[in-house]
Amino acid sequence: MASSKNNSKLKKIQQTPTPHNAAKKGQIAPIVLMPGDPERAEWIAKNFLDGSKLVTNIRGMKGFTGKFNGKPVSVMGSGMGSGSAGIYFYELFNYYDVEAIIRVGTCGGFKKFVKPGDMIFAMTASTDSNYDHQYEVSGHLSPAADFGLLQKAAEYAQKNKLRFHAGPIFSSDFFSKYNALGDDAWKSWARVGCLGQDMETYCLYCHAAYAKKKALSIVVNTFDKVSKKEAPSGTKTLEPMVRTALALV
Repeated sequence: MASSKNNSKLKKIQQTPTPHNAAKKGQIAPIVLMPGDPERAEWIAKNFLDGSKLVTNIRGMKGFTGKFNGKPVSVMGSGMGSGSAGIYFYELFNYYDVEAIIRVGTCGGFKKFVKPGDMIFAMTASTDSNYDHQYEVSGHLSPAADFGLLQKAAEYAQKNKLRFHAGPIFSSDFFSKYNALGDDAWKSWARVGCLGQDMETYCLYCHAAYAKKKALSIVVNTFDKVSKKEAPSGTKTLEPMVRTALALV
């Protein structure tokens, strides 16, 4: 297809560092944890990784590489939404030889049984975006998580008695509170089984599928759309998600 040829040409031309990532080849580990917030990436690097070093900070999008249990791992912010995150996902998979990206983010919960603070392991992602248009499929792509990563995450959570749910989520181009369709627009997605809403998982799974790489999105329900309750703010709510992600390294 024409798009495949264009991508091949771009990959040959593009060198590292890129316009969006100051890291040199070899400074990014094969597995990368990616929160949306670059400050959260710094918190993860400083509190969970040994010998972490800043390898990129273009436009304030911080990225660090260190070790966890002796294994190299990177952590980098993605920004909010597919427009921002897609740039970093694409470059990490295609220019930095990253084999797996694990999103460690937040979401709004859609179900009564998904309590504030619970983790969601996104098996698949739906979207209101036209992001899959670039792949020239004759319908709509339904990208999914890597089963091996998902299985390991579930095993770790079960072993450590951490609350989690596995199922589909909805990735929107719109931050739910600012959707002109109203604050109830999420309910149609809840009716078809989506457990929560974020803005980046669909994009991540698309890039992983196209690059033939691995991905898993782990998100914490920080604002429950059903009860209107929020999870406690601070790092304590996020720590189980980070530890689960690092167990996959």
